[in-house]
This record gives sequence, C-alpha cells and structure tokens, in this order.
Amino acid sequence: MKYVIGVDLGTSAVKILLVNQKGEMCKEVSKSYPLIIEKSGYSEQNPEEWVEKTTAGVKELINQFDGDVNDIEGISFSGQMHGLVLLNESNQVLRNAILWNDTRTTKQCQEIYNVVGRERLLEVTKNPALEGFTLPKILWVKENEPEIFQRASVFVLPKDYLRYRLTGNIHMEYSDAAGTLLLNVAQREWSGEVLEAFGLSGELCPPLVESHAFVGTINAEFAQATGLTEAVKVFAGGADNACGAIGSGILTEAKTLASIGTSGVVLSYEERNDLDFEGKVHYFNHSEENAYYTMGVTLAAGYSLSWFKDTFAQEEAFEQLLAGVDEVPAGSNGLLFTPYIVGERTPHADSNIRGSFIGVDAAHERKHFARAVLEGITFSLNESIEVFRSSGKIIDSVISIGGGAKNDTWLQMQADIFNAKIEKLTSEQGPGMGAAMLAAYGCGWYPSLKECAEVFIQTAKTYYPIQENVDAYKKLFAIYQQVYSQTKELNEQLREFRK
Repeated sequence: MKYVIGVDLGTSAVKILLVNQKGEMCKEVSKSYPLIIEKSGYSEQNPEEWVEKTTAGVKELINQFDGDVNDIEGISFSGQMHGLVLLNESNQVLRNAILWNDTRTTKQCQEIYNVVGRERLLEVTKNPALEGFTLPKILWVKENEPEIFQRASVFVLPKDYLRYRLTGNIHMEYSDAAGTLLLNVAQREWSGEVLEAFGLSGELCPPLVESHAFVGTINAEFAQATGLTEAVKVFAGGADNACGAIGSGILTEAKTLASIGTSGVVLSYEERNDLDFEGKVHYFNHSEENAYYTMGVTLAAGYSLSWFKDTFAQEEAFEQLLAGVDEVPAGSNGLLFTPYIVGERTPHADSNIRGSFIGVDAAHERKHFARAVLEGITFSLNESIEVFRSSGKIIDSVISIGGGAKNDTWLQMQADIFNAKIEKLTSEQGPGMGAAMLAAYGCGWYPSLKECAEVFIQTAKTYYPIQENVDAYKKLFAIYQQVYSQTKELNEQLREFRK
C-alpha cells in the first residue's frame, strides 16, 4: 500500500495527515503554535514555528507508522492565505509573518483604491482591497519599515515558506497567489500593471506553478529530522479554502460548499474566469488546473456560537447548550440574531457593524436564543448563496462541513434556509485531505482530481428541505436582510463607547 502526507498549515496549528491509496486516513498529528499580538489589530507569527512544529509532527507521525516508510511517496500542503513572509537575497526571513487576520492596513487599502481605482482593481485581481490581503501588508512594510523592505528580495506565503524549507526551492501556486491582490486572476500571471503602480519589482514575486506541480524532493536535513526518505516527492499544494474545496469534492460546476469553522465560508466551483460579482464575493483561482472558485465569508460563524456558549453557558458542553433547539419552531418564536459580533465580510465588508438580538420576548427561553444564533449564522451564509444565485448560478446541492455538520438540527436548518439538499461527508478532513489529494494526483495515482475525489470522498447522510420551513425562512430572511441597514447608524453612534 502506498501513502501520501497532507500538511494543513493553519493559523493556530499544523495538522498532518497520512492517507493511503483508498483515501483512508491512517494517522493524524496536530501541533499548535502561538500568535504574536503586539498591539490591537496586529497578528503575526514566527515562520520558524511552522517549520519546527511541522518537523516534530511528521516525526511523530512516522514514529507511529507501522508500515514501510519507503511506501510514503509524496507530500503536499494546504496553508493559511494572504500572510506576508519577506525573505532577503539569501532567502532568510526578515521579520515575523504578518497574517491574514491582521487589520493594520486600512490606510494602505485606501491607497490601493486611490492609485489603481476600485473598478480596475476588481477587473484585474477580481477582489476588493481588504486588510487581510497581501499587497496592503507589503505597502505597510514599505512605508513603516523601509530598511527591512529595502533588503527584501522575494515574498512568499506561509505554506510556500514551509515548502521551501523542505526542498530549498521557492515557488507560489495560483490559488494562494490569487489572494495577494498582485495576480491577474483571469490571465494567471503577476500583474505588471499593479506592481508598476506601486513601484514594486516583478522579482519580488516568486515563480508561479500549478497546485499539483512537482517542485522537488525533501532535503537531507528534513529527512533526517523526521524519518522520511529523501525520495519523497513534494508538490506545491494550495490555499486552505481551495484545498478544503478539493477535500470536500467541490470539483464541478454543480458543487457548493458550506464550511462553518470560526468563520464561515460558502464556496462554489466556477469554470469561467469572466464572471462579475461586483466585489461582493471573493473570486480566486482553484487548486484544480484552469478552474476557479467564488467565496463568501461570514467573519463570526462558529465563533458566534462559541461566544454565546462562553458568555452564557461556559461550563456546559455544546451538546447541552443545543439541547432543546429541535423543539423550537423555525424562526425561534420571533427572535432574530445577526452574527456581526466582530464585523462582517459578505455581502457587507464592514468592520464597524455589530451583532443584534431582535424581538426579545419575556416568553423566550435559552433554547430560543441558542436556535436564533444557529439561524442567524445560517442566514449570513445564505447571503452568499443568494449572491451566487443572483448571478444565474443554480445551487440545489450543498456539502456541509465543520461545526455546522456536527448537529442534525443545524444540518436540517441549512437545508431549509438554503432551500437545497445538504450532504454530510463520511470523513471530514477538509484542507488536509485536499492537500493529500494533490499529492496523490501529483504521484499519478489517479488521472484527475475528480477521479481521486470519487474514491476519497463519500456522503454519509443527506438532508432535504422541508417546504413548510422553507416558506417560513424565506419571510424571516427578508427581515434579517433589513437589520444591517437599520442598525448600521446605531452602531456608528455606539462605537465611541466600545472599550
């Protein structure tokens, strides 16, 4: 039996999967690392932590493996998007990585619009200028740390740096490059226009490759430290959302993914590179060759539920918190929640908006509030579904992963609110499995990612919309959509009182 390793380099931990040719996960190891938060709005990491923890994790995985290490053929990566790693001419790290959830770059985002123009930026990069993206971070360093910027020879993203340390080779693949605001997404090349507009050299951008591209074998140092052989092939990998899509089988036009983690994502496969969503949703290159995906984001999806639990039921398990929500009818007896507790992304890119409970009644019990939180999170995800549908896309089947796939009532709720069939998978490893599939495809196990997905990914249970609930939720969603505009000014006025 042959094996591959999928490495998912996340924001708080690296998860490493050992997967065999049947798509079965044989071993899993996770190693956490800290965030560095020097001041409000800052979020950094030391790239050396990624290397140390990945090395330790792979070593632990190999120590637990009772097969022949020579049967491990390939390794690939999923990685947190947008994070800036600046390297000097010797490929040494110049400063801590600035991560995707760092929000210091509001000024630079406005500068991008002033220089390039909002409409032209969308035409070229398919995405608006948001604080999380990489170009604003580069401009921040250029302005605030000029001595560091002058020594910068090339920039990479988190998983690219990790892969460099395994191989000695520097590359970036299209799905991660699409999140930099420096890639012409449709033409699949670095944008000379955007680079020139900010006086940036094209040499700052690494060579571009496909996600399944073979980029070298692991070096002697990593092999010796982990127990792997130097014959293990290394493949480029993909952005975490692209790999999550692959690991969930989102590889045809009819496929859409709802992923509820700390944030929530609705992701849909696209064959075309010329759709216009007016910047309401993200539009990225997929990790499948010549494919794309569109993506809406709810900033506080699962986080809204964990906030509610930690605030009102800290000592209880989620199962206890959600006990009884199935007894509450659709609409939570007139109680509505908006999950804007840390701002919102899709379709309202608004860092100032805050959440609400609307319609609180003396008859409401905790179970009504708990159900309202689930419904509010799902309504927010449905905003992205409706953006896709308004562009003419048919969404009648959605694969649900993450926290939202762990509760039967919530899965049925998604079917009713999305008015679509919901599929729960037998094995849910998301980005790590997507990375393993890229390695399996790169090793030639399957002629395509789609054929790999047919073996690796199976549906465990399917939920269908209940028409009575669909009708109720359609009315409730129309009310939910009014809350943003009706509370926006109130939240502006409340802002000065936030500590």
